[in-house]
Amino acid sequence: MFLARATSEPEMGAPAARLGQAAFLTLRLVDLLLPGQSGTAPDVFLYQASATERYAREMDLDSPEKAHLLAVIKGARDAFTVEQTTIAVPALFAYGHYLEETSHYEEALDVLRALVDLGREKLATRDAIATTLRVARVLRKLARFDEAYASYEEAGSLALVSGDVYSELLSRLGRVTILWNRGNLAEAEVGYRQLIDDAHAAGQPDAEARALDGLASTLGLRGRAAEAIPYAWRAFELYEDRSARVRVLIAMGIMLRDLGDLDAAERALRASLAQGNGTEHSENAVLELMECASQRGDRFGYARWRDEARRRESRFMPSMRVDFFLKQGVAEGRFGSPGRAEEHLNTALEIAQKFKLHEYVFRLEGLKQNLRESDRLQPVEPAEVVNSESLDAVRASLRELVAVD
Repeated sequence: MFLARATSEPEMGAPAARLGQAAFLTLRLVDLLLPGQSGTAPDVFLYQASATERYAREMDLDSPEKAHLLAVIKGARDAFTVEQTTIAVPALFAYGHYLEETSHYEEALDVLRALVDLGREKLATRDAIATTLRVARVLRKLARFDEAYASYEEAGSLALVSGDVYSELLSRLGRVTILWNRGNLAEAEVGYRQLIDDAHAAGQPDAEARALDGLASTLGLRGRAAEAIPYAWRAFELYEDRSARVRVLIAMGIMLRDLGDLDAAERALRASLAQGNGTEHSENAVLELMECASQRGDRFGYARWRDEARRRESRFMPSMRVDFFLKQGVAEGRFGSPGRAEEHLNTALEIAQKFKLHEYVFRLEGLKQNLRESDRLQPVEPAEVVNSESLDAVRASLRELVAVD
């Protein structure tokens, strides 16, 4: 997969292409550590290690991926020198994690499988469990659900035998999430509820937070946002990971907006922006705040958040760029500017088609048809705000959170 990245760039000297080539060379170096290559002469290995390191260092760029590659090269050289392959494992795991977090899923899978081949039975149990869970997660993101399910089961079996309660819960969470991915929401809801109880009883707050988060997402998709929001808030309280907390706040903001409570929605989104500024999630928060202002009919607020989004646009992933232009098109339609609305929707459609974002293509074609038929996208009718004791408690907590931030 790295070689595909290296050869698919329009210009062979482009940074992404050179990083792909460096990664390809680095994994080939790691291959020399495999049992079948044990006869590799020291001078041959060390020559290749030096050449690979030199290629990586001489790249005229400074990026996290370059740092990961240099760490893997150093780990491979150290592993060869002391004849202990597991020395290279931490750097490979960190690189695989980085690639997954940056959505290079096929490449992440290549790195993680190289790690498994290298470690084999020498991996410590905890490392074998962590790697198998990571492989399962990447496979799930690639929608290779049968393989992912099998990997989650393998990790769960290892965790059960070793008494690793947390990892066993994670393996179950992964399998329930696959049910969610496949659209079996009713069974996923049952699974998440059971996991919430089991994680709480086991004193595993992170696993409990993940299960609460999954349940909230499931209930939201089933049209039960009012029921979902308190579960999402509880997940937010339990999560220690900042990225997860920010993501849950954004999800709550969207659900509150869907319930017609724009005030509470904006509080959740502003809180997410304050806590996660400078991250990918903060870009999503800006786009959703832009949508809130658009739904209010607040031209000034909309323009302010739109301009903020434009300042961040260079950091948008393709799906976010599509969403940005989609939201601008909808807003201009609501504000009675069909010409500008169509221009933005056309731009969004071009990006969606280029990156094969089929769900967006379907939505955009429907929005363009609505615009043509009415010469205007209809403004959002204010919904009757849903009230309940649990929702009111979340609203109060959000007011406190925004006041603190």
